[in-house]
Amino acid sequence: MTKIIFSTQEVASMSGVHRDTLLRWLREGRIREPGRDRNNWRVFTKQETDAVVKFAKGEAFATLSTIAEQQAPYIVTAPYSHVIRKLTELDWNFTDANTGFLTHSIHPYPAKFIPQIPNTLIQELSSVGETVFDPFCGSGTTLVEALRLGRHAIGLDANPLSCLISRAKTARIEEIEMQLLCTLADEIERCGQQTTIASLPLFPELTIVNKAKRPSFDGVKDWFDEHVINELAFIKEKCLSLTNEKARQLALVAFSSIIVTVSRQDSDTRYVRRDKNIQPGDTYLRFSRALRDATHRAIEFSSEVDNKWQAQIFEANILDQPETGKVDLVVCSPPYPNAYSYHLYHRTRMLWLEMDQPTFKKVEIGSHRKYSQKGSNGATAETFKQELAVILSWLARLLYPNRYACFVIGDSILKGKTIENDQLLIEVARENGFVLEANITRNLQATKKYFNPAIGKIRDEHIVILRNTRGSE
Repeated sequence: MTKIIFSTQEVASMSGVHRDTLLRWLREGRIREPGRDRNNWRVFTKQETDAVVKFAKGEAFATLSTIAEQQAPYIVTAPYSHVIRKLTELDWNFTDANTGFLTHSIHPYPAKFIPQIPNTLIQELSSVGETVFDPFCGSGTTLVEALRLGRHAIGLDANPLSCLISRAKTARIEEIEMQLLCTLADEIERCGQQTTIASLPLFPELTIVNKAKRPSFDGVKDWFDEHVINELAFIKEKCLSLTNEKARQLALVAFSSIIVTVSRQDSDTRYVRRDKNIQPGDTYLRFSRALRDATHRAIEFSSEVDNKWQAQIFEANILDQPETGKVDLVVCSPPYPNAYSYHLYHRTRMLWLEMDQPTFKKVEIGSHRKYSQKGSNGATAETFKQELAVILSWLARLLYPNRYACFVIGDSILKGKTIENDQLLIEVARENGFVLEANITRNLQATKKYFNPAIGKIRDEHIVILRNTRGSE
C-alpha cells in the first residue's frame, strides 16, 4: 500500500537534509506549512513531500506565499483526503468537554455549537497560516478556535450584535486595555455598593445623581424596572466614553451580556415576562462582575494567541454575496429554519445598543417568525433551498478548489413535517460544484442544545463535509 502521509523526520530524510534544516525552512517561510494531526504533529502529504524534495535538490525556489498562490488554484488532489475517514470515526458528542473556556463564554448566545467541533475540523482540514471562514459567525466560536490554532479567521453575519461579540472575543488586549477595563469595573462596583446602601431607609443621602440619557425605545418600561433603566443607561454611557476601541467593545459586550438577566424577559430563549426582583444597585454589581470576568478571559486568550493571526468580521447580508477574499476552509453552523428568531431573543440588547434591529429582522435566515407565518408570505423548505443555492454558489467562488466546506446542521419541523436539512444541503451543494465527503451524525442531548419548544426538541445534527471541485479541472 502506497504511503500517503509522512512525518517531519521522514520528509527530512527523503530530502537529504537534517530535520533542523527542514524546520528552519518552515520557520523562514521557504516551504509551505503542512497540516497537523490531532497531537499537533506535522503531517506532509505526498504532494507536499515531493515539493520539499524538489526544493532541497535545488529544482524549485519559492517562498511560502508564492507556493500557496501557485498550488491553491491548480491543485488536482484534495490535500486532506487522508483524514476524512478518520473524521468519520471520531466521537463527536464531546459529552464531558469544557465548552466555556477563554472568551467563549463572555456572552450568552442561543444554539451556538461547541468549540470542540470547529477545533477538530480546523486541525484536520487546514494548515497553520491558512484562512478559515465562518459565513454565519454568530458568537465567533469558529473564529476563536481558528486563531488559537494558528490560522487567520474571517467571520460574516447580518446580526450587528453577533459582529460586536465576535470582534470582542477575538481581540488581543494589552496592559492599556486591561487597566481601562479594571478601572471601569471598580468604578461601577462602587456605584453598586453605594446604591445598595442608599436604598436602605437609614442612608437616603447617599443616593447617586444619575444624569445619563435614558433610552426611549418602545416597551422599555414594560421590560425594565425604573431603577434598572437608570443604572443601565449610566453603565452604557461609561462604556461608550472609552476611547480605546478594544476596551470599548469588550465593555459593551459585558454590558449586553447582563441586559436580559436584569430585565423582565424570562431568559435568552423565552420571550415572556416575569418579575425577577432586581434590587437597586444589582445591575451595577452584575455588570462589574461580568466585565471583570470578560477582561480576565480576554487576557488569557491574548496570552495564548500570537498577534500575527488576524480576524476580520464583516457585518453583511450573506445573500448579497459580499466580497471577503479567498479562503482555505469553511466551518459554520447555518441557522436552522424555524428554530430560532435571533432578532427577537436579542431585541432588547440590540435596542439598548442602538443597533438596527428592524433591518436584521428582515434579512435573518431561518427565523421562526418567517417560517411560522401563514399564507403565501410564509417561508417553506423551498425558501431555504433557494437561499442555500445562493450561498453555495458564492462559497464555491471564495473557497480554493478541492478544499472543504463544513456545515453543522440539523433537521427542521415545518408545519408538522420533518425537513432533513442535511439532505437538502447536499442536493444543493452538488448542483454548485461540491461533492460530499462525509455526513456525520452527532447526538445533541449531552450538550442540551434545544430549539424552539413549540416545534419540539432536535435530538441530533449532522456534520456535512463538502469538497469544492469548481475550478479544479
